[in-house]
Amino acid sequence: MKNEIELNFGEQPVAQIMLDLGLKASDLVSVSTEQITHKMVSRACKGRRLTPKVQSKIRNALNEFTGKKYSMEKLFTY
Repeated sequence: MKNEIELNFGEQPVAQIMLDLGLKASDLVSVSTEQITHKMVSRACKGRRLTPKVQSKIRNALNEFTGKKYSMEKLFTY
């Protein structure tokens, strides 16, 4: 039997947080001091499996933009 890694987890809490705050992917990309792309943000919102490093970049950009301190558990369900 083949063990397959689940790649899609459905919409993530980060998507709802961004919607509630009226944020777009370009907002996070522009404020980030790390290299992130619109595609990374889009995948994060849609629930596509991301590496912990990319998740951290998304979280850091959101924290920078909002001035809040979101944890990974608040943003991603996997």
